[in-house]
Amino acid sequence: MTEPGSRAAADEPRSPWLRTGFVLAAAFIGFVAVIGAVVAVSPDDSGTDDPAAAQTSGAGTARPPGSTPAGDGSPCPELADEQQDTPTAAPDGVTWTLYRAVALPSSEAAGPAVAGGDVARCYARTPVGALLASSQISVRYLAADDWMEVTRAQTVGAGRDAYIEDRAAAEETAPPDAEDGAHGQIAGFRFVTYSDTAAVIQTVWRFPDGRMQAATTTMLWQDGDWKLEYPAEPAAPTPVDSLAGYTAWGGV
Repeated sequence: MTEPGSRAAADEPRSPWLRTGFVLAAAFIGFVAVIGAVVAVSPDDSGTDDPAAAQTSGAGTARPPGSTPAGDGSPCPELADEQQDTPTAAPDGVTWTLYRAVALPSSEAAGPAVAGGDVARCYARTPVGALLASSQISVRYLAADDWMEVTRAQTVGAGRDAYIEDRAAAEETAPPDAEDGAHGQIAGFRFVTYSDTAAVIQTVWRFPDGRMQAATTTMLWQDGDWKLEYPAEPAAPTPVDSLAGYTAWGGV
């Protein structure tokens, strides 16, 4: 990954996820750095509705266990989770399913309750609901085939429109093939702040070589669901040496 503000080098990876134009357009630079190569899946990768198959195959678009088809944007159903205390241990009842080679968490009690295509929505208005939404949306708006739908439906904030415009422009000149590469996985989390209208969550991502980075996201409760805030001024990820101070949590 090139540093913000630099020009593309001659030997820069050609995947649209890693090109300078796209990296600079992304508000969540941390997630681009952590899962930037997630899109490097072979062209014949296909989705599956079998969670077990998704967990073993690495293919991309399995519906989260316990969710129903996305339908036509109807209101979210009631969810069982009502716990308002921020978790200090890994939440119970979480199932991990691979999406674009990244293990993503879901829960029948806290969401996503509705999923179809690349969008997974409808989370409980609780800390665990915010945590699951942060994990799901942070990956999907970057890695989804229909990333624009995810971004428009599930992100808000001053930087969102610029991200859509710049990424769309970058993809017009991107080569059709993507390079293979390593991807990060969720390794832990901690809540910075939480209320029933806003949550600030730090997520630790671990690379295959053992390096870890913490990225901070803000989740806002709007229109009956958690949305990921896309700021105009992105914060760079922070290298971490261990999970000390975080709750260990992950699907792989």
